[in-house]
Amino acid sequence: MSPIALPYDAKAGPTKPEVRAVVQSKLALTADDYFVEVGSCTGAVTIEAAQRAGRVTAVERKPERLETTEKNLAANEGTIRADVEVRNAEAPAGLPDDADALFLGGSRNFEGVLDHAVETGVDRIVMNVSRLEVAGKAAEAFRERDILEEVVQFQVSHGYELAGATSFDSDNPVYMLVGSAGGDDRPTATDGGEVTR
Repeated sequence: MSPIALPYDAKAGPTKPEVRAVVQSKLALTADDYFVEVGSCTGAVTIEAAQRAGRVTAVERKPERLETTEKNLAANEGTIRADVEVRNAEAPAGLPDDADALFLGGSRNFEGVLDHAVETGVDRIVMNVSRLEVAGKAAEAFRERDILEEVVQFQVSHGYELAGATSFDSDNPVYMLVGSAGGDDRPTATDGGEVTR
């Protein structure tokens, strides 16, 4: 996968590269998949998904953030292999009925988005949360819908030079909820990175 460029900012900032790597691992996207991102913001997750999936839809409720998504998509045009559509809508409005994989980058209306995922049988669902209280509510919502497979909490730290040595700055912890509303044919990544069904 090619590295992505994000020359345009959306103030909320992109999902960090290390977090995106885990997201992509959990989604296990292939060229046959239809991926949807809710809350695309800078478009970082959408762009990386568009390097793997066959079709991609980015849904963003804020027009200025959707414009940032579109500009960053254009900046990565040569690395994208998917057919990409961007939609200005507040989810669950604007969500397609035939998605294979779904990423929720924000927590607004997540219950409605999860209901839609269950109704339409989305096979792979990943939601990132940075606030503890929202993570608890999201975990409960996943459990209530019987779609929770795992919860992962992780934190990334980046090194910087301090007095001739290396110290670390920690990013905000991320809570990742992973689930499925689809059948048992969910693809999984093997140790070698190859996707199997």
